[in-house]
Amino acid sequence: MSLADVLVDGQPCDREAAACHVGDPVRLEVRLTNRSPRSVGPFALSVVPFQDHQNGVHSYNLHHAVSFVGSGTFHLDAVQPSGQSACLGALLFLCTGDFFLHIRFHEDSSSKGLPPSWFCLPSVHVRALEARA
Repeated sequence: MSLADVLVDGQPCDREAAACHVGDPVRLEVRLTNRSPRSVGPFALSVVPFQDHQNGVHSYNLHHAVSFVGSGTFHLDAVQPSGQSACLGALLFLCTGDFFLHIRFHEDSSSKGLPPSWFCLPSVHVRALEARA
């Protein structure tokens, strides 16, 4: 069994939207815990922001609205049995609105079977509010 926890500005993501202010960097952390008896990896993890227009249409063309501070893709060689690893990044929201972050794991042909639970992470909801005065 393996676990993945997602934190936004140090707070665990749950069913409530994480709130931030336009122009303030938002820290994102994905913590991976390998509770299996074998090492898993190598693999990459990417964060893909999108907006849900509530009509079944997802907009992924958000270059004008969301910017990564650094990279949105993280490469990991392996997570050892009973080990942990964390991917740290930051985002900058450039306008107000409700945004979602889809976290994707990518295996290559040399990967050793990533846990299925890592492929089922829910999207993270972030609400960008007016900039602070």
